[in-house]
Amino acid sequence: MSDKTTATGMGAALGGVAGGVAGGAAAGAAVGGMTGPVGAVVGAAAGAVIGAMAGNGAAKVDPALEDSYWRDNYASRPYASGASYDDYGPAYGYGVNSYSRYPGRTFDDVEPDLARDWQTARGRSSLDWERARPASRDAWQRLSDRVERAVPGDSDGDGL
Repeated sequence: MSDKTTATGMGAALGGVAGGVAGGAAAGAAVGGMTGPVGAVVGAAAGAVIGAMAGNGAAKVDPALEDSYWRDNYASRPYASGASYDDYGPAYGYGVNSYSRYPGRTFDDVEPDLARDWQTARGRSSLDWERARPASRDAWQRLSDRVERAVPGDSDGDGL
């Protein structure tokens, strides 16, 4: 299995937006008989489809990069006071993998599923879900924020 996971849903959305603009302009220009708003709509739709296909690889999640980030930063989190990264690392990894597995959903939407599956996913971590949840949420939110910076507006629905 690869050490990289593709956030296909959100990647497709990001690619659809970026590719939709560029592809929409090109496709709109190619539609010879249609001009004005109709040509723009057809062009944008065609561009969005082309962009979404190209966008499948647009938002790559690199678990090794995320692990490195959290390894360097976990100790600054209030919930990790005095704990080792060996306990929290799996919770961060779970948040990263879960974000990719549930594209377009919020952490709160899928938290019951995450809680149920934590026992299997936690590996050697001694944390129960109540203690692992904040780290998984942090990892999820870091990825969600990255997407939101790339897509204008409240793309993750968190009100920020």
